[in-house]
Amino acid sequence: MKPKIEKTMFGLIVIGGQKYEYDVIIHLNGVVEKRKKKLSKAIFGTSHIISIQEAKYVYEEGARQLVVGGGQDGMVKLSAEAAEFFKKMDCTVDISPTPQALEAWNKAEGKAIGLFHVTC
Repeated sequence: MKPKIEKTMFGLIVIGGQKYEYDVIIHLNGVVEKRKKKLSKAIFGTSHIISIQEAKYVYEEGARQLVVGGGQDGMVKLSAEAAEFFKKMDCTVDISPTPQALEAWNKAEGKAIGLFHVTC
């Protein structure tokens, strides 16, 4: 079951009544886990560009949509390789600042996964 995101503010996101003070991934089964930013940071020196390695980690077979909360100011982007990977997997990617992305997540239907950056 897809958990509802209640709110976000700088450094915080509330999902299914649980407060998280770090970036998160929401899996197809609704499980929330801490984002593995080091997969991108090791390549680009920042977690603001999602690497192919992180894309492959986030993706789950059968996912048709990835909702990305790009941070409170929308700083997170996909690398070209990550964008191509999701296209190949037939998984649409919707990136917007995290406050808007939580609305997209809550309205998403079908097999959706999420990645939410909670700071910049």
